Amino acid sequence: MIVIMSDPFDTLFHAADPRNCAPGELLFHTGDPVTRVYRVRSGRVALRRNTPDGTELTLQIAGPGEVAAEASAYSEAYHCDAVALEPSVVECLPRDTLRAALRESPELAEAWARRLTRAVQAARMRAEIRSLRTVAERLDVWLATRGALPDKGRWQELATELGVTREALYRELARRRGGPAG
Repeated sequence: MIVIMSDPFDTLFHAADPRNCAPGELLFHTGDPVTRVYRVRSGRVALRRNTPDGTELTLQIAGPGEVAAEASAYSEAYHCDAVALEPSVVECLPRDTLRAALRESPELAEAWARRLTRAVQAARMRAEIRSLRTVAERLDVWLATRGALPDKGRWQELATELGVTREALYRELARRRGGPAG
């Protein structure tokens, strides 16, 4: 008999308040007090932070089923901005509800620990990729871990994730195709 495991957070977030977000809408801003935890039901939400020199860093792009800014469950204030990249629906769960559920359920706490572990691993991979010197090296490692390029409409996001300009990425992709950039 095959047993299909469901996400243990489905039940918890099922009771959460849904929020519809338009593209560009902020869920929270750097410095806002943390009162809720957000899981993406549909669409995509980016976590962004500006460096002192004005460079915008994308820290995470959360898609369906993913929690945006998981570590905020243990912070007093958000350390980044969360913005909808496209029409999105997020589930808004009071932070205290999540933390109480984690204390009450060892299974849920274990699942949360696995989720946090995957987030740390993904952040380390992004840091490793961004430490490489050339666009070609960064793209090679990204492709080795992800398998294929995203749709052309998401190449700007790929450039951001690689820490390069979109023009540099487009030039590298054109070089690999053997044609002019564009």
